[in-house]
Amino acid sequence: MYSKRKIVHIDMDAFFASIEQKDTPAFRGKPVIVGGRPQSRGVVAACSYEARRFGVHSAMSCSQAARLCPQAIFTKPRMDRYREISAQVMAIFHRYTHLVEPLSLDEAFLDVTTNSHNHPSATILAERIRGQIYQELQLTASAGVSFNKFLAKVASDFNKPNGLTTIPPAKALDFLASLPIRKFFGVGKVTEKKMLSLGIRTGHELRQQTEEQLIFHFGKTGSFLYHIVRGMDDRPVEPARTRKSIGSETTLSLDTDDDGEINDILQHLAEQIEQSLFKKQTGGYTLTLKVRYHDFTTITRSQTVRTPICAGNDILSLLPGLLASTSAGRKKVRLLGLSISRLLGDKKVPRQLVLPFMQAAGNGT
Repeated sequence: MYSKRKIVHIDMDAFFASIEQKDTPAFRGKPVIVGGRPQSRGVVAACSYEARRFGVHSAMSCSQAARLCPQAIFTKPRMDRYREISAQVMAIFHRYTHLVEPLSLDEAFLDVTTNSHNHPSATILAERIRGQIYQELQLTASAGVSFNKFLAKVASDFNKPNGLTTIPPAKALDFLASLPIRKFFGVGKVTEKKMLSLGIRTGHELRQQTEEQLIFHFGKTGSFLYHIVRGMDDRPVEPARTRKSIGSETTLSLDTDDDGEINDILQHLAEQIEQSLFKKQTGGYTLTLKVRYHDFTTITRSQTVRTPICAGNDILSLLPGLLASTSAGRKKVRLLGLSISRLLGDKKVPRQLVLPFMQAAGNGT
């Protein structure tokens, strides 16, 4: 029934903050926040586990983080250093298999079904990889091992930090049945709220739904959820994976025609995309606005510009024109989305990405 693949998902623990602690001994064991100054309007790019215990998390405003954790050490991001360490981590992965699919600087899928060590146990290989990362870089990583990508990724988050979780085929259905619905891929805050309103709290309740029911409520995501809750995910590990766009969308809990609410949602989406662009150190030339009205009619409006879109303000400056060409505000909408396409290639970003915390960050933070 299930794939015979052996998939490992490795996720570095608090990567940016851990590198800062590694490079500055005085930071070790203390709450470290990578971002802007505590009094700035910037956002938290990353934080150590010591800071997370106080409720601090990425994308939170630096001022709020400072209120939650007054003793935190704030330091500005050093993307060149993070990329340097990331390259070393990826090099360790490639000692085991050429099937490595990076998802970001700090995580990747590995297919070790056939591996350069000719070892039959993916779990032992994952433990060796984690050991080498710690020995060579003094950083910890968490790993998930299973027979498909979804389960491996969920497993890597199950015992963080510095943990290893294996989900064999015989335990997959029970594991999925007990999994909280928010842990399923594609289930964000809005979707989770709708799931809960339908009485779907765990994988067990999700599995009671037919594929038609899930598609009716959640579109294409519904079909994907129908299959993964049954342990079916045939996506291969793709080492040459080229991302064509970066985007974010949300389905509203209640349809709205309120201009203020629509603009607030779009601003939030722009901020999320800004974070993704920053993390991947890229930008793009085409912005696309997606609107689904209350009657399920879906339209898109795009604009291509000469100067790459690299930050939230770039997106926000183009939105009024795109919105004016839709009926949003005159007709109620149930979904809004933004995406950036025609992405820049590696090492071709013509200007430094500017985020609020980078504008505010100064020397010595």
